[in-house]
Amino acid sequence: MSRKKPMISPVRWTFLVLSLIVLLVLAVVFFKGGRRELIKPSVDVSPVEVSGQEDLPPKNKEIVLFFPAEEDSLLHPEKRRISAGSSVAGEARQAVEELIKGSAQGFLSPLPPETRLREIFITRDGTAYVDFSKEFMEKHPSGSSAELSTIYSVVNTLIYNFKPIRKVFILVEGGEKETLGGHVNLSRAFTQLDSLIAQ
Repeated sequence: MSRKKPMISPVRWTFLVLSLIVLLVLAVVFFKGGRRELIKPSVDVSPVEVSGQEDLPPKNKEIVLFFPAEEDSLLHPEKRRISAGSSVAGEARQAVEELIKGSAQGFLSPLPPETRLREIFITRDGTAYVDFSKEFMEKHPSGSSAELSTIYSVVNTLIYNFKPIRKVFILVEGGEKETLGGHVNLSRAFTQLDSLIAQ
């Protein structure tokens, strides 16, 4: 007695064919479209991370302050570190405030310690207006050499360290003054005086 081979019904046959077609479509979508999306993010993200690290500004910078000394009438250089800022005026403010703090190497203080820096701003022509509190005049010791040392410690420090600054104008309590103590004329802008710097 011979056995008949089981026949595949038309419905079953159609189901198998449709299943194969669906599998083929999914395979094509996965291998062609899926791979592109997996690679894309790494290309887009990596350049942003690298450039962000390269653009970081330095944390601080070295400047030179100029202080008078007891043994001569010259201004002596002293290195100091300040925070690197986004503006020249901000860094210049720090430099003047370091002068007010005084020397770390035993030089004389060019400004009375009670002095406050009220404001500093720089014009387009390179003139820095430095506005001190009234103690700048009231507590200052008398004498022409003391006045010269005070004025040019500020002037030389600012012009030496900051290229945009070419001249310095001294103000007190927001206004112009004729002299600091009767000797040096304050009604004009000062330029750097290299002959006062000790070699």
